[in-house]
Amino acid sequence: MASFNIDPHSGVPIYLQLIEQVKRSVALGVLVPGEQLPTVKQLALDLTINANTVGRVYRELERDGVIETSPGRGSFVRDNGGVGRATRAVEDVASAAIDGAVREAKSIGIDADNAVKLFRKALARWYPGLNDTNELEDQR
Repeated sequence: MASFNIDPHSGVPIYLQLIEQVKRSVALGVLVPGEQLPTVKQLALDLTINANTVGRVYRELERDGVIETSPGRGSFVRDNGGVGRATRAVEDVASAAIDGAVREAKSIGIDADNAVKLFRKALARWYPGLNDTNELEDQR
């Protein structure tokens, strides 16, 4: 079972933090298809947050096809048998991380041109085959 936590001081809304954590857990296989999530009430108590917030998280995850809810039974990681949803979950997690980095860069005064340069440096560091700026341009 995955363990969830929230940081009310992060600047990211609590419900978005929780959605990202569930998607990350599914993408990494920490939560497996068919696994039951805590009840809305239990997760709200565990995290000391409003149950309506957890309800919103579960509704959005259900809409995104990550979980399914059965009245009276609970909420479960969706067993969709395909790689597509897992791939989207991984992309959602990466997108959230990139959004957070861009938001942070903007909040400390980094302009868009410098942000692009920093992003390219990070790509070149983590994807060594793309260490030439022209190669990065070609990948667009």
